[in-house]
Amino acid sequence: MQTIEEKIQELKRKRGAIIIAHNYQPDEVQAIADFTGDSLELSRKAAELEEDVIVFCGVHFMAETAAILSPEKTILLPDQFAGCPMADMITAEQLRAKKAEHPGAVVICYVNSSAAVKAECDLCCTSSNAMAIVSSVPADKEIIFVPDTHLGHYVQKELGREMIIWDGYCPTHSRIRDVDIMREKQDHPNAKVMAHPECPLPIRDLADYLLSTGQMCTHARESDEKEFIVATEMGILYRLRNENPDKKFYAVSERALCPNMKKIDLEKILWALEDLQYRITVPEETANKARRSIEAMLELS
Repeated sequence: MQTIEEKIQELKRKRGAIIIAHNYQPDEVQAIADFTGDSLELSRKAAELEEDVIVFCGVHFMAETAAILSPEKTILLPDQFAGCPMADMITAEQLRAKKAEHPGAVVICYVNSSAAVKAECDLCCTSSNAMAIVSSVPADKEIIFVPDTHLGHYVQKELGREMIIWDGYCPTHSRIRDVDIMREKQDHPNAKVMAHPECPLPIRDLADYLLSTGQMCTHARESDEKEFIVATEMGILYRLRNENPDKKFYAVSERALCPNMKKIDLEKILWALEDLQYRITVPEETANKARRSIEAMLELS
């Protein structure tokens, strides 16, 4: 009798499909994926692949971004209700109202936003290139930065560049507390703290390194350091430990868990391949406008 993993592999071959998974996905999902990475990295990978069917194990805005960059491909999100609370904290209508208050402002959106919001922006950014993107805007221009207040204030502080920053946030990163960091540092005095820029200020202030998930993987692999306290969603520990078996990684808190990232499992991947569900599409006009903000970022990166 076939295992569910074997059934997935058989259907994947039949459909000519590829499975890609975000660094925060459950361990068993990352284990069966052909590629793992951060959201934009996976969307770019999807565009490069020859396969026409992409099973995107992540959340809705990520699958939307892949659909924007690869409109000719079938992008499947195994759980249609896997959303992102931060992305939902701003709508296109709200952003248009904010733009009307600041005519002429350059609008930068974090990639963790909906296609409709991206379509209202001049530039997109990631947590790893946000400072470069903000730095590219002429000094005499106002900047509206949406939706992540923590990433926005981190960039503002580092660059000394005032911005109009939306008050959105990641609930998972906001559940990490400074006492969690201090406890782990006491238990593991030789460990370095890697924190995501989506974390609140007290966490950022305690971090040795502020890094995107992709940067965390690179730093852990290339660093001579042997122990790390990881202040981001716990799913990344699977990849960090697999790629660095000689190093130790400590979760900062069991609360650092995103319920939306954990909605996808092996059964839902199997069903996605069986029924080609749930296909994520973006209306052409919205996709064209959103693509411009993403391509403008890629040109600057």
